[in-house]
Amino acid sequence: MHRHRSALSVSAVAALLLGAPLLTGCGEAAHPGAAAVVDGQRITVGQVQSRAEEVRDAQRAEPESAQLIQSTGPLARYTLNGMIRQKVVERAAEEEGVRVTRRDVQEFRAERVKEAGDPASFRARMLQERAVAPGQIDEVLRMDLMVLKIAESLGVDLNSPDAGEVMDRTFVATAEDMGIDISPRFGEWSNEQVSLTGSQEPWLKAAPEEQQPA
Repeated sequence: MHRHRSALSVSAVAALLLGAPLLTGCGEAAHPGAAAVVDGQRITVGQVQSRAEEVRDAQRAEPESAQLIQSTGPLARYTLNGMIRQKVVERAAEEEGVRVTRRDVQEFRAERVKEAGDPASFRARMLQERAVAPGQIDEVLRMDLMVLKIAESLGVDLNSPDAGEVMDRTFVATAEDMGIDISPRFGEWSNEQVSLTGSQEPWLKAAPEEQQPA
């Protein structure tokens, strides 16, 4: 049975995915040619750069492109963060027996479009608030839905004050079993910060230019 999902619940999902610390890692160099290795699978530098550039292309096409680009943090690093988190969420969903269908995503997207007012406004919101290019939206919504369904499976109310802490424990425990290694060119993982060192900034921030990995 599908339960009604409020806008606040969706906001909570976004906060969990973008702001809350979900991952741990040893900080050691990943396999050569990879931005990261997660559960034995490589995320290549090319994959990270291609996905980041897709966002940049979408930003450049906007009327306020300069402001959008300036307000975005180190995009390649955050892109890698998102790609790793997706793998962690997928593993956690598998362990909880959670499944998200294409129809689920379509219905979820229709709800979000209705909240935004129209498809164009929704696409603009995703780009401005979450740095998601139009072609990446369904993939991101799928991950949002997985988090919602994982919470339901665990009996967690995402509107409750302790929801973040409970969900963090779930994702951290999953990530610890996945052997996450990061290439030094993207930084190192800090177990204390549970994040890339030097990456305490919010998802969108003022920056004079994009900080590309060396």
